[in-house]
Amino acid sequence: MESKRQQKYAKLIQKELGDIFQKESKHLVGRAMVTITRVMMSPDLGLAKVYLSFLLADPEATFNLINEHKKEIRHQLAKRIGKSVRVIPEIAFFPDDSAAYAQHMDKVISNLAIPPAPPEEEDQEEED
Repeated sequence: MESKRQQKYAKLIQKELGDIFQKESKHLVGRAMVTITRVMMSPDLGLAKVYLSFLLADPEATFNLINEHKKEIRHQLAKRIGKSVRVIPEIAFFPDDSAAYAQHMDKVISNLAIPPAPPEEEDQEEED
């Protein structure tokens, strides 16, 4: 379980990285929408695990491009939060597949053939 301090840093980094991807890193993501779904901080606040989700783009290619420019993104983060934190954490990016998984599960559930309930059960429920 993360401490309050880790959670505070995680929220700060999530907010600032979101701004960086939205405003300053358009050359990396193009017209893709990058969502930071979760940030997990190490206990010593030296490592931030950042989970990314992508819309309107090839997720694998965009993820690889972001991962290649990790140093540049960390530098932009340092400019923003350098005065409020002691150490700028190393950043480790991970793809977040929860949206794709949710979409897959929605498709599976919608394809289920569920027979209608027998009319007797419906009548008994109304009487109770």
